[in-house]
Amino acid sequence: MLVSDTHLADLESAFARYTAEYDVRTARSRGEATRVAEQVVAEGGTVALFVSDSRLPDDHVLAACHLWRTVVPTARRLVTAHWDYFIEDAPALRQGMAVGKYDAYLLMPRGTRDEEFHNAVTDLLSDWGATVPDPEVVSVKVVSPTNDGLTMAIRDFLDRMGMPSRRYDPDSEGGRYVRAMLPDDATYPMVFANNRPAISATSVRDVARTLFSADDVDIDRVVDLAVIGAGPAGLATAVYGASEGLSVVVVEAEAIGGQAGTSSMIRNYLGFPRGISGMRLAQRARNQALRFGTEFITGREVVGLEPDPAGAAHLVRTDGGDLRARSVVVSTGVSYRKLGVEPLEALVGNGVNYGAAMTAAREMEGYDVFVVGGGNSAGQAAVHLARFARSVTILVRRPGLAETMSDYLVRELEYNPRVSVRPCTQVVDGGGEGRLSWLCLEDTRTGERERVEAQGLFLLLGAVPTCTWLPEEIELDANGFVLTGRDVPQDHWRDGRPPADLATTVPGIFAAGDIRAGSMKRVAAATGEGASVVPLVHAHLAGILQNEPV
Repeated sequence: MLVSDTHLADLESAFARYTAEYDVRTARSRGEATRVAEQVVAEGGTVALFVSDSRLPDDHVLAACHLWRTVVPTARRLVTAHWDYFIEDAPALRQGMAVGKYDAYLLMPRGTRDEEFHNAVTDLLSDWGATVPDPEVVSVKVVSPTNDGLTMAIRDFLDRMGMPSRRYDPDSEGGRYVRAMLPDDATYPMVFANNRPAISATSVRDVARTLFSADDVDIDRVVDLAVIGAGPAGLATAVYGASEGLSVVVVEAEAIGGQAGTSSMIRNYLGFPRGISGMRLAQRARNQALRFGTEFITGREVVGLEPDPAGAAHLVRTDGGDLRARSVVVSTGVSYRKLGVEPLEALVGNGVNYGAAMTAAREMEGYDVFVVGGGNSAGQAAVHLARFARSVTILVRRPGLAETMSDYLVRELEYNPRVSVRPCTQVVDGGGEGRLSWLCLEDTRTGERERVEAQGLFLLLGAVPTCTWLPEEIELDANGFVLTGRDVPQDHWRDGRPPADLATTVPGIFAAGDIRAGSMKRVAAATGEGASVVPLVHAHLAGILQNEPV
């Protein structure tokens, strides 16, 4: 939808290249654009992108963007200014972008091949395409009669791996096509990607191993560096280690990107002024690491780590085989803390979700949903859910969000009419017939309880370390996080000196990212640690080589 009074011809010329794949509509005012959008929605269509002149004849552009959000919540909104007043309009409009009133502010194209402009447009369209309920491009077919917990979990994994999927009923054309590849007694869900055999999946890891890894871990050499966990810290370690000539293997039990990979939009990561989804950031990092020669083992869980007393060949045990590495970086991150309300734990995957659950979010259209948590991940989840749900309520035990959430996100939530915050509140009960339908909320100040209707509950409740498999030689703090550097107890120091900042109590084994005690719990901090650990790995490898016989 192109909206401009005085420069509509310029926009039509710039967007002529999109007419082969998009229905490009035009309007000269906020009112006309709104009427056209409402008609499109009434006819069963949707709007992918509003492109508006920064000056409209009948309303301020920010008010127009706010109205268009209510008409088509999933649409992206681009404000583009003519070069005559781009600089003049920028200060006020960029403040609006900072709090999510629209998605990007650009100068109108000044020529026929302004690829910087079109790069921004295609990024917005790509983000839109990754979040619509029914993607146009389907990489994986998932056949199942219902959206049960496992089916949703598989689709969420595929979303996080950047592989758009669609669920097909068994008797549909797509369902029959996949069923024909499997035995008659195969169970649901069935999963098929064009370059892999169809499988009857019993877990998400079945899908991960089929699509991304061999059946067994088969690395018959000692590698320089094994990275356990492919969140931001692990990916940064892989990129910097492999780019400097190390042989690197990354083992990840679930989806690439860790918790960060579930974020619908990270707006404060350095170098991405329009923001970037956690999935895209993670997949770009994975591709970068692959380019430098990193090997990825996906869908295999590390179940043990046996240090080599000489520090030369640590043994990493997985549920699909073992590998040996001269150095190991533990970057397994954290998982979300459990709510601990048994009736709701029984509904996980059926309206109750830990994390942002991107696929489940798309199923919330027209529903009332609740988000529990006060951190940035909870705020990002609420913003994304508001594209689909009728209402989103953030529940926090504190009096507000300011202490735990970035200011830009707090302001973005305040602006969004579908999002509200309910402070000093906790979930104490809930239930439904096979699927979530209600919650019981308690005021932490008065103890007063209220039962509310709810079709979705998204739990983003702090950090629990995921390293119970680590050997006793590696010291942990009281909460189970890995101790490194000066945090290591003095009785584990060598020659009166603590380990290096990211080194553990075992030579050649390091920790980076959220799993490390005292970490910042931010994506940029995790990637910084992943890069910083590589020089320590080099120093350890150099020491091993000096001690090896000629």
